Amino acid sequence: MDSRKPPEYTLDLTSDRSNVKDLVKGILHTIFFHRFFTALQPATHDVLDMTLPYVSEDDIEALVEQRTNSFIRQLDSLSTQQSPQYQPKAGRGQLVLQFLEKKRRKGWFVAKADEETVWENWIVDVTLTSARSEPEAARNRRQMEKQLQSAAMKIVEIVNRDRNHIPPITTNESNSFPYQILVNPKNDGWSQKMGIF
Repeated sequence: MDSRKPPEYTLDLTSDRSNVKDLVKGILHTIFFHRFFTALQPATHDVLDMTLPYVSEDDIEALVEQRTNSFIRQLDSLSTQQSPQYQPKAGRGQLVLQFLEKKRRKGWFVAKADEETVWENWIVDVTLTSARSEPEAARNRRQMEKQLQSAAMKIVEIVNRDRNHIPPITTNESNSFPYQILVNPKNDGWSQKMGIF
């Protein structure tokens, strides 16, 4: 068994409450677009005047939607129910997208169940901003756009540069590598309560 730690890539996003869902979904779909090793139907999604790739696979769309909604519910539980753009309190959260490799475990006489090991982690750190005025909201929006563009470019740089750790494709399945999205994995109590492992 390989004991090397899989690479981790951290992306930082800042968002107001009204844009957080689109930003998170946009970044997750951008990562999937570059790490989903099957033929894809080309699709895009506009987020904050930026066009990002979109993976139109039912399983991925459902997982991204579910985990993004869980993430937003957790963020909402930290803040008060006021105007989405002018919240008095900012929150923080994290999503981790993991790509896994299935390995057959061998026993003495029988083959054991497949073991899944992580070969790559994408950590998306999200900070919610708040604004008390229109000029502050405009400044926050420029910051969101800048960080979104920076995160998208970082994804492209990483996937073009770091390829040696990708396991060989050894299956004919529609997706060679399983994946999972963890919501706030360091907050074990919350993750278990939401049914996310």
